[in-house]
Formats: sequence, C-alpha cells, structure tokens
Amino acid sequence: MNNNDILRRLRYTFQLSDRQMVSIFSMGTLSVNQDQVVNWLKKEDVEGAAPIYDKDLAAFLEGFIIKKRGVREGISPNPEKKLNNNVVLRKLRIALSMKDTDMLEAFELADFKISKHELSAFFRKPDQSQYRTCKDQILRNFLQGLQLKYRPGASAKMAD
Repeated sequence: MNNNDILRRLRYTFQLSDRQMVSIFSMGTLSVNQDQVVNWLKKEDVEGAAPIYDKDLAAFLEGFIIKKRGVREGISPNPEKKLNNNVVLRKLRIALSMKDTDMLEAFELADFKISKHELSAFFRKPDQSQYRTCKDQILRNFLQGLQLKYRPGASAKMAD
C-alpha cells in the first residue's frame, strides 16, 4: 500500500480533522501545515496531490501513538526513516493497545482469515526464521477491519 492510502484510511477511520492531523504530526516531531496535510490526503490523480514519504508517515504514526496512549516518560519520538507494512502494523497495534485477539477480531470483521501464529510472525525480528513480510493485502484488510470496528455505521468501502 502506498503511504497516502494509509494516511487517508486512518483519517477516515478515526474521523480526524485537518487540525487534528496537524497536531498529530507535531506530536511525532514533524511540523506541517494544513495545506500539506490536505495535499497528502488528495487522491493521486487530483491536482495538487503530493506523496507522503516514509519519514513523514512515520512521524504521523509516532504522533498517533502519543495521541492514543500518551507521552512515555523519558522517551521522545524517534520516527523511522524507512517504513514497511510490518512497521505500520506494529505502530497501529501499539497506538490502539491491541492484543493478538483484538487484531484477529479486526481481521475477522474484514472477512480475512489469519491464524495467531501467522499474525505473530509479522512482529518478529527480520533475521528470525519465523519472520514474515506483511503484504499489502494483509495491511489493507487490517485497516478495513479497523474501519468496521471504529466506524461501524460507515460502509465497508472508504468514502472518497
């Protein structure tokens, strides 16, 4: 999935305003303005759309963790420079304080079957033999499950 899609889906799922988005980015140590956020949220084929880079999305995810869980004592956010689906999945898990069962429930809401063992493989270190790469389809289904959990009245397909 591309970073702009992830950002759009999170904004929609958690009903975040432009102002809230700017605030979340600043919590993640990235100073942005409302125009930047609006351009990141535009569909790629719309004039003025801009790609959001890994380091910027990582700052948003760090800020999202702080918004949902609060600031950790003595630890300042240190966003990654490079993201992959495994990192996005892990950061969302942390931000939403989800256990394996909560995540499996989100996948189930999206009609996606995954075992607890498959899920845990996404959170292992890359050099471990049980590590598995989180494919786009898995992250997409997880985000859809979150949408169905946190916005149950909304349609399964994200509104444009």
